[in-house]
Amino acid sequence: MTVGSHDTASAVVAVPAVDEHFAYISCGTWSLVGVELDRPIRTPESLEANFTNELGIDGTVRYLKNVMGLWVLTECLNHWRYEGQTDLAWDRLLPEAAAAPALRSLIDINDPRLLAPGGMPTRVAGLCREAGEPAPRTRGEFLRCIIDSLALAYRRALEDAARLSGTEIRTVHLLGGGSRNALLCQLTADATGLPVEAGPVEGTGIGNLVVQLRAIGRAPGDLTALRRIIRRSFPTTRYLPCSGPTWAAADARVPRL
Repeated sequence: MTVGSHDTASAVVAVPAVDEHFAYISCGTWSLVGVELDRPIRTPESLEANFTNELGIDGTVRYLKNVMGLWVLTECLNHWRYEGQTDLAWDRLLPEAAAAPALRSLIDINDPRLLAPGGMPTRVAGLCREAGEPAPRTRGEFLRCIIDSLALAYRRALEDAARLSGTEIRTVHLLGGGSRNALLCQLTADATGLPVEAGPVEGTGIGNLVVQLRAIGRAPGDLTALRRIIRRSFPTTRYLPCSGPTWAAADARVPRL
C-alpha cells in the first residue's frame, strides 16, 4: 500500500485533531513544526523564514519548519555518561530541570554550532556566555536552559507558521518521543499560550497503519475519520498554559539567527 512516503507525513496523519485549527510538533532527535494546509505558501516571506511545503496524505500540504529536537539533551547525557555519571534516568533528571530557575539562561537552540556530537555542555555554556546569559553550572540548569530554549524555538516557529499561512492555531499537538517529556510539553504550552496535546508517541507507525487499514477497506475513507479512530485508540495528555515568567520578554533576549 502507498502510505505517507516520508515519516513526518505519516506522523501528521496520526495527529488526533478535532478540527483544522491545530499545529503539530513532531519531536524526536529533530523537530518538525508546522500546520496542515490545502495549498502551498510560496511567498518571499515564507522563503526568508525557512519554511517548506511538503506533500501529505490526501493532497494536504505540510507547511513546516525544521527546529532542533532532543539532540542537545541526548548529547548532554552522553557527555555525562562518558564522565562516569550513572544516575541519568529521566525520572531523576526532569525534576532537577523543573527545580532550576525558569528562563535563567537562554540560547538560540537552532544555532548550527550545536549540530556536531561531543562536548555538548561546554558548547551550551559557551553560547550562553556569548549571548550575555549566565552559564549553567548544574545538570538541572543545563537541562532547563535547553528545554526553555527549545520551547522558545517552538513559540517562534508556531507564531511564524500562523502569520505566514493565515492559520488560526487553537491547539498544539506534540507527537513523538518528545511527548514523553512532561516538562517540555508544559513549557511549550506556557511559551505559546496554547493548550498542548501530547501523544501519540509512535505517530509515524500509527499514521502508516491507519492509511494501510483504509487501503484494505478496514477504516473510513477521509482523514477526519482516520483521526477520529486515533483519538479513540490512543490516549493523550493535555497541558494547559500556566502564568509565570514572561515569554515575550524572554523572546526579546535571544536574537534570531
